[in-house]
Amino acid sequence: MQTAPHDPRMLAERDDAAAWRARDLAVLWHPCTQMREHPDTLPLLPVERGEGAWLIGRDGRRYLDAISSWWTNIHGHAEPRIAEAIARQARTLEHVILAGVSHAPAVELAERLLAIAPREPGRAPLAKVFYADNGSAGVEVALKMAFHWFRNRGIDGRTKFVALANGYHGETLGALAVGDIPLYRRVYAPLLAEALFAPSPDAYPCAAGETPAQRADRAADALAALLQAHAGEVCALILEPLVQCAGGMRMHHPQYLRRVRELCDRHGVFLIADEIAVGFGRTGTLFACEQAGIQPDLMCVSKGLTGGALPLAAVLATQALYDGFLDDSRERAFLHSHSYTGNPLACAAALASLAIFEQDEVLARNRVTAQGMAERARAIGAQPHVADVRQTGMIVAFELTRDGDKATPFDPARRTGLRAYRAALERGVLLRPLGDVLYWMPPYCVDEAALDHLAEVTAAAIRIATGDPA
Repeated sequence: MQTAPHDPRMLAERDDAAAWRARDLAVLWHPCTQMREHPDTLPLLPVERGEGAWLIGRDGRRYLDAISSWWTNIHGHAEPRIAEAIARQARTLEHVILAGVSHAPAVELAERLLAIAPREPGRAPLAKVFYADNGSAGVEVALKMAFHWFRNRGIDGRTKFVALANGYHGETLGALAVGDIPLYRRVYAPLLAEALFAPSPDAYPCAAGETPAQRADRAADALAALLQAHAGEVCALILEPLVQCAGGMRMHHPQYLRRVRELCDRHGVFLIADEIAVGFGRTGTLFACEQAGIQPDLMCVSKGLTGGALPLAAVLATQALYDGFLDDSRERAFLHSHSYTGNPLACAAALASLAIFEQDEVLARNRVTAQGMAERARAIGAQPHVADVRQTGMIVAFELTRDGDKATPFDPARRTGLRAYRAALERGVLLRPLGDVLYWMPPYCVDEAALDHLAEVTAAAIRIATGDPA
């Protein structure tokens, strides 16, 4: 419904939004935020409700959630089937300890996850599910399992983890130790266990004439040398398959995953796939590992697991890894725990989310949507300050540089990403740039009109942020 510029209701909504910002800043400490930037440098968006791919602010304005609320909301906000599943479960059992207790949602979800997990011919399938509360906690679980398994076999020398340069796996101390983004880890470095970092297979810095597959092979060769140099010292390798998300949506060829799987087998190292951000259809297949035809030994999932409705993580493990903890000694048991492990409400939400994939043929629909995103992104890629447009499934990223050239990044003092964020928010799109990388990762329910709006606003935001007068 259209409203006049001085409509009393609109003015009241604006006043309410301003009052809410003041209340918020009086009591809240926001995540991943320099609070000094609020409320002026970084606008605070008070949200009243969500509808599909949209957020409705307390000022009555609609904002396209182009980042799926930190990559979690895959089916859209206030999805009625997930909401009903949570409500139905809440009337029966809201929570119970999972140590020594069982309940249907946890068992049924574990069965479903194992049934849809990546399979590799000739390899024993993933067979057990361990629940955690969030992605970082899931990574902690996987790291501890890998290390502890070797200890239980009397092998004390396998104490190191290999991770990839530019990778990110969370911000708890264990997860942070295998991350390589200085902004997050530098200040905590004295607290972190030492990890070994292999070169990223990121295709963006390909050498002249080099294909993404060749770049992947070159990075895998370097990994092979690293594993050989530390033979007998490494218990596990962890990576984000296909896309290093927090590292700037940097993408690599599936060939790298195939080489990694072979190298881990050769050196007796567990392969941990962090599918937390890229799982559940985000890369075009249900899980990113499928595109390489490989199966990890441990797989971490979270974010889209519940459709973005409730926090939940799961770690899928092989039977052989699980069997390594069976013993008469409790010290050989895996004693990691969280109070809300296997929460029935979250498990019910996850089951409803997985059912939607079948009911709505989500993966097939996503292929059509991804093509529409690609077509719109190409036009944006022609802008003078866009050095690269890359896409994997439902993820599109725009690399901004001063002259549209890889070698000339923007001066950090310009805060180009922040300028783009503000410009987009003013035009009704919620983007959250990663440095000077803008990206699209919308809910799967985004329609053609919303994509048109997203493309138009992104193009304008880039022009404004880079000072392009066009």
